[in-house]
Amino acid sequence: QYFHPRPSAAGTGYDASSSGGSNLGPASKTLVDDVQQRVQAFITENDLPPGTKGPVDAVTTSGSGLDPDISPATAALEVNRVAKARGADPAAVQQLVDHYTAQPALGFIGEPRVNVLELNMALDKGFPVYKP
Repeated sequence: QYFHPRPSAAGTGYDASSSGGSNLGPASKTLVDDVQQRVQAFITENDLPPGTKGPVDAVTTSGSGLDPDISPATAALEVNRVAKARGADPAAVQQLVDHYTAQPALGFIGEPRVNVLELNMALDKGFPVYKP
């Protein structure tokens, strides 16, 4: 029912006391296996066609291991899942994604990014999920 932040390499989740990358290189079997598992989980959870090529930030950790932002492309692949879980129109959920998408600083420094925390809080306000 929520958008997922970028995977974390910090401890057992978003543990600020364990901030740091995994230090696994591209030749690491552990890294390759971890990414392959994340790819499959992302495809399955979001009901995407097998072999879907998604944005790399959906399945890799950031350098600090604590980056909660995702790319607009990753958010777009999650819209239908979140909308369905909340009984909302996907177009309305996409409008929220667009609203919480920050553009590059000064128009050219960095990449567009979606603040997942703010987006998920807005989802709870606009499309609450009934919990008996």
